[in-house]
Amino acid sequence: MAIASMKELLIRAQRESYAVCYCEAWNLESFQAVIEAAEEAESPIIAGFNGGFLMHEEREKAENLAYYSGMRMALQESSVPIVFLLNESDDYPQIARAIELGFNAVMVENEHLSMEHYLPLVSKVVRHAHEAGVSVEAAVGRLADGAGHVKAERTDPILARQFVEETGIDALGVAVGNVHILTRGEATIDLEVLESIHHHVPVPLVLHGGTGIQLRDVRNYINRGVAKINFGTVLKQAYLAAAMQALTDYREPMSPHPFIGIGGKHDVLMAGRKAIKEKVKELLVQCGSAGKAWPDQGATARTKM
Repeated sequence: MAIASMKELLIRAQRESYAVCYCEAWNLESFQAVIEAAEEAESPIIAGFNGGFLMHEEREKAENLAYYSGMRMALQESSVPIVFLLNESDDYPQIARAIELGFNAVMVENEHLSMEHYLPLVSKVVRHAHEAGVSVEAAVGRLADGAGHVKAERTDPILARQFVEETGIDALGVAVGNVHILTRGEATIDLEVLESIHHHVPVPLVLHGGTGIQLRDVRNYINRGVAKINFGTVLKQAYLAAAMQALTDYREPMSPHPFIGIGGKHDVLMAGRKAIKEKVKELLVQCGSAGKAWPDQGATARTKM
């Protein structure tokens, strides 16, 4: 199947009352796990990488985006509809490079930008992206993070509508009680605010911080316009737990090959990959997208956005 349009994928999800999962990868094994999970669950999915992480200040130097974009080729052989997303970047050169390299969706981050600077950036990205057939997600409001370093700013429904109208984005990330990088506990979603945003905003809504969201209430979110939920932290937690367990039997001077690179039952990379795959499959079921890969995907995929 060809790579799917995020714009069309989310519209269809709204129409059929489920949410599409964005399951964030960070290396080859995590990316493979996400795709395998979607194929086994017969689910549409959004896969990709975090642009902000790839050029994070703690890195010695920014990652070469071309290495990550090269994984796009495998998506064209997938049996399910997949969007290839560069998530959470506020760097225009990186976003433009991602579009050039074949990402067919981008999310413009607002955490460090005032609306005065964010709105023109998003408008610029939309003009460039839509010319290339690429979907654009942006956000109004700010999420708190699990460590308490960022103060939450709830999404204002009126401001959200104005922002969508001025920029022409295809999906809107909202702050309604969801929390980034919540490693334990649950966030409480404000359904009244979410309902008001849905009433005012004509595009599909997105919940970031999916790890801390109460998925037992996912139907309430979907009924209020949510068509995409983002997951990252919980996948890394699963990966690390499996990797640590896989390494418990390794002692020098044992051969390292069975533990990394061979792909057998002791391989730490395979352990992490399997753990992510099972977690992603669980999330796909909870969000209602399992079994929703459709047979007419070829027609949808011709619209690239």
